[in-house]
Amino acid sequence: MKKTVSILLVMTVFTVCSGWGFYAHERINRMAVFTLPPEMIKFYKQNIQFLEEKAVNPDKRRYIMKEEAARHYIDLDVYGDSALYKMPRNWRDAVEMYTEDTLQAYGIVPWHINLMKYQLTQAMLSRDIDRILKYSADIGHYIGDANVPLHTTENYNGQLSNQYGIHGFWESRLPELFFEDYDLFVGKAEYIDNTQQEAWKAVEYAHLALDSVLQFEKELSAKFSQDKKYSFEERGAMTVRVYSYEFSEEYHEMLNGMVERHMRRAIKMVGDFWFTAWVDAGQPDLNELLSFSPAEEQLNTNEQPDNIRNHESGESVGSK
Repeated sequence: MKKTVSILLVMTVFTVCSGWGFYAHERINRMAVFTLPPEMIKFYKQNIQFLEEKAVNPDKRRYIMKEEAARHYIDLDVYGDSALYKMPRNWRDAVEMYTEDTLQAYGIVPWHINLMKYQLTQAMLSRDIDRILKYSADIGHYIGDANVPLHTTENYNGQLSNQYGIHGFWESRLPELFFEDYDLFVGKAEYIDNTQQEAWKAVEYAHLALDSVLQFEKELSAKFSQDKKYSFEERGAMTVRVYSYEFSEEYHEMLNGMVERHMRRAIKMVGDFWFTAWVDAGQPDLNELLSFSPAEEQLNTNEQPDNIRNHESGESVGSK
């Protein structure tokens, strides 16, 4: 009995904290590489394995850095029904309206994405291969999270609506089951005039899909008995309970391509942000860096972010 409880606790922690899930985060970063122009793609393709593997580093940091968690989400519903449209997009204005402690308590993902873009631009300006790759991988993760509906609500895992477990179901189970059917070639990266506004557009698009994510699961659960809704699978040395294939397939069909659409948006957005950082850095010749390899010791998962202030607001968004 104790072993079963321990397994369920491990599964719960992983499900709640893993964002898109390791599988999807890795593929978002990988596919973003193929959006890049010739001047960038050789460098990024040479380091594609690194970008995939390090796509999950921000989730790993959540266990050892208390300030990390807030960078993955924003609980819009705690700010009121019209928060999506009324919240200031600029960090300094948001701090003035709500205080930094409040923002940190309920998530800062759209502002942190903008900070990451600034840091990536600075890394490219200095031709620092370690930080170029670190920030490229990290920003891919945060952009991925911003495009997930359940990262825009306090009810992030269905705990407030008796739908506990929906977080990992939507973000991990469905992509793992149906990824092979997705078309994730999204075209060429484009320059973004206002990266802060673009980060908020991702949050807006994700949040507007939230009602469907929750409502469809609730409707479908009413039709399935517990023994049909769940099944058991072997995961390494463990037997774990998962949403059954039948339940997952019907829910996936009800969503009508939603998971694929949000993955496509995330991939395109990651490529756009990488490209925009490169352009803003003066389009450095990344081919000059092809002979260098990233220094692993400088890219540990517990590395603190640079102490850089948000270039638009003059305020730090990296700590509580």
